[in-house]
Amino acid sequence: MNPPRDLSDYQARLSKVMAYIHDNLSAPLDLDRLAEVANLSPYHWHRIYHALQGETLAATVLRLRLQRGSGYLAHTTHTVADIARRCGYRNVQSFTRAFRQVYGASPAAWRERTSQTPFEAVPLAACADAWPVDVREVPQITLAGLDHRGSYMRIGQAFEASRIHMAAQNLISSETRWLAVYVDDPFAFPEAQLHSRAGLSLAPDKAAPAPLVTFSLGGGRCAVLRYRGPYAGMRAAYHWLFGTWLMDSGYTPANHPVFEEYLNSPRDTAPADLLTDIFLPLAVSE
Repeated sequence: MNPPRDLSDYQARLSKVMAYIHDNLSAPLDLDRLAEVANLSPYHWHRIYHALQGETLAATVLRLRLQRGSGYLAHTTHTVADIARRCGYRNVQSFTRAFRQVYGASPAAWRERTSQTPFEAVPLAACADAWPVDVREVPQITLAGLDHRGSYMRIGQAFEASRIHMAAQNLISSETRWLAVYVDDPFAFPEAQLHSRAGLSLAPDKAAPAPLVTFSLGGGRCAVLRYRGPYAGMRAAYHWLFGTWLMDSGYTPANHPVFEEYLNSPRDTAPADLLTDIFLPLAVSE
């Protein structure tokens, strides 16, 4: 076992742990195996994880498994039993009990309210509820982050890795903002080809630590929709924004992708209370 040298080394080891957790949510995730991944003593590694991550391993695994389960429920036709298995639960009863406790409804009931399979056209009548939209100039924000390929519901892995690298350089504060840009329409491209990028705001006098890349968002007029609720249910808001609000607004979209800002964290916020701003860049009027 190679002893860690400094904080950045500890953060690098936990980055490997987080990647392993994301890639193996359907498998048993015991402390000893993760200690091996971290290359740290099994007697002490969980205390290190808790101190640096701000939550216990059990809380991390529960949050990620249920978040992934909500995505399967909303966007696929997998049975609840299959979803439970894919999320690492031994039986439907255990999955249902955990899901109900966090999401306030059984998986079947929650799916009925939010389900949109990837190839299903959502009628505008199903998106009748309006969301608050504010048209405003959005200052440019500089971010450091990582690209993500695949399901947008799994961009959390890129966020976790970005946060760990930023924290290792003491670049995170209470003012840090969390944003993501979504380049491709998930209804137009295969899931495996979807391209997005997770980013954390970077102070003007700071540089992004490797392997993070620096990029910017904003810097122009945007329609900003405030969404409240689980990330997996956000597609209805997108349909309403593009299918109803935009049609009646008199605005034209700019040639820039949609991006989102996450105003609170699933670590300490119930799914029903998560707040997300969806930014639709708008073209400048001639």
